[in-house]
Amino acid sequence: MYPESSSECGYEACKATADWLQEQAPVRPLVGIVCGSGLGGLADMLKDQKVFNYSDIPNFPQSTVHGHAGRLVFGTLKGKPCVCMQGRFHLYEGYSTQKLTMPIRIFKLMGVELLILTNAAGGLNQDYKVGDIMIIKDHLNLPGFAGNNPLCGHNDERFGTRFPCMSDAYDKQMRQLAQEVGAELGFSDFMKEGVYCVLGGPSFETIAECRMLNSLGADAVGMSTVHEVIVARHSGMQVFALSLITNKAVMDYDSEEKANHEEVLQTGEQRSQQLLKLVSTIVSRIPQPTEI
Repeated sequence: MYPESSSECGYEACKATADWLQEQAPVRPLVGIVCGSGLGGLADMLKDQKVFNYSDIPNFPQSTVHGHAGRLVFGTLKGKPCVCMQGRFHLYEGYSTQKLTMPIRIFKLMGVELLILTNAAGGLNQDYKVGDIMIIKDHLNLPGFAGNNPLCGHNDERFGTRFPCMSDAYDKQMRQLAQEVGAELGFSDFMKEGVYCVLGGPSFETIAECRMLNSLGADAVGMSTVHEVIVARHSGMQVFALSLITNKAVMDYDSEEKANHEEVLQTGEQRSQQLLKLVSTIVSRIPQPTEI
């Protein structure tokens, strides 16, 4: 028997959790939203809410990071049935990539077709400013280079194919829609599009690491999102992702700047209203289920 086939992260465990949630949730969600550090306000926008603490959900991981509430919120956003994660999971919390992406598979089994992810990231691109919103068009999975991929181990065909394509991971139509909505809302001055690089964390990057990542083509760096994207695409979901640039990566040895988590949360709070407006307007433009 394969190690993953009967594990706590396998199909049966995910299905049991999805069934448990669907029995109690008021809606069958079509949109799943994952909130990054300081961006949990997205969940507060849902109407007719039903809230579950992660600790009360069978088989669910537990969030341990300040700025992540650790709640699953069901409701409607602009008339669309949604489920929202207030707090996600990370490699640095000690979770395997399979465990930290388990909620994404649960989303799929509940009927989610579009996954929207947000994160707080450090700006590597020297043209980026703190407070910019970056539409993610591609990623660099550095842990994956070392074999740390959520699809490692036995592949269960009920989730997806053994070798999923990632060249189209970030939906082109959704990215175009975001650009159009951003222009309408007057956000174009602080909206960018770029490449996100994931690292394991929890330590912030060294100056040499930032320089290397920037030279490899990364515009922003963080500690989340990519593993969720891989699992979502493996399961056939559409993916759209945004990074809020909450600090500028230190690239100069003479600089006195230092990255810190408090700055990340503070920037998230300052830009959150515009980000909420952007995401909610995008969701309002998503076709109804019969049109998808």
